[in-house]
Amino acid sequence: MTLVDIGINLAHESYDPDREAVIRRAQAAGVTQMVVTGASLESTRAAIALAQARPTVLHATAGVHPHHATTLDAGAAAKLAQLAAAPQVVAVGECGLDYFRNFSPPEAQRTAFERQLELAAGLRKPVFLHQRDAHADFVAILRNQLHGLVRAVAHCFTGERAELFEYLDLGLYIGITGWICDERRGGHLRELVRLVPRGRLMIETDGPYLLPRDLEPKPASRRNEPAFLPHVAAAIAAERGESLETLAGHTTATAREFFGLSASPTADPA
Repeated sequence: MTLVDIGINLAHESYDPDREAVIRRAQAAGVTQMVVTGASLESTRAAIALAQARPTVLHATAGVHPHHATTLDAGAAAKLAQLAAAPQVVAVGECGLDYFRNFSPPEAQRTAFERQLELAAGLRKPVFLHQRDAHADFVAILRNQLHGLVRAVAHCFTGERAELFEYLDLGLYIGITGWICDERRGGHLRELVRLVPRGRLMIETDGPYLLPRDLEPKPASRRNEPAFLPHVAAAIAAERGESLETLAGHTTATAREFFGLSASPTADPA
C-alpha cells in the first residue's frame, strides 16, 4: 500500500527539530510522496528547497494563503511567479478565500486569488485551493477563471452537500483530511465522502494541523504529521465501503495524475 499526502505544511517551524525523522516515519507508514504546501513567499521558498533535497519524495506548491493576501502586491506577485515556475512546483496555491478569520480584507483576498489563478493558467499548472466561509465569492471567481485552468483541488474540504456538488460540477477534485475523524465538526463528511467519485478524491493530513481527533495514542505534541495519513485513509475507506488497499490505490493514482508525480518513486537518501 502506498499513499500520497497532497497537503503537508512540512516547512512549518514545528517540524524544525525532527523534520528528517518525520519524513522517515511517513515513508515507513507507506506515505511515499508528499506535496509540501507553500502559503507565503517564505514558506514557498522553503517548500521548494525541501523538494530539491528529496526530489522523488517531496514536491512543492507555490502560493499565498488568503490570510497573507495583503502581502501579494505587484512586486511579490512577480516573485511568486518566478518561484511557481520552478520544476519542483507541482501546483499554484494554497490560494483562495477565507472570510472566517479575515486576517486580510476580503477585497485583498479576492485580488490575490485572481492573480494566482491567472498565474496557474499561464504556467499550465494545477491549483491548490482554500475556501472557508466564502463559498459564493469563491465560486464566482473560479467560474470566471475556469476556462484557463488545467486542474484544481478543493483542499481540506469541510463543506456541506450543496457545496460539494457545486465543486464537482465545476470539475474540482476534493481533498479530505482528518476533519472526517472529528465527530463534533466532521460527522457530515462521513456521508459526503461516499459521493465523491473515484478519480476525483485525494487525501491529505494538512499537518501540523488537524490531528485526527480519534487517533490513539495521540502524540504528546498534538502535532499532526504524514505518518498519520493511513489513519485518515482508513476512516475514509470505511465510510465508502472500500478496503484500505482499494482506497489507497485510487487516491494515489489520482494524486499522481493530478500533480504529475512519478508512479515509481524511489526513496531519497536521508
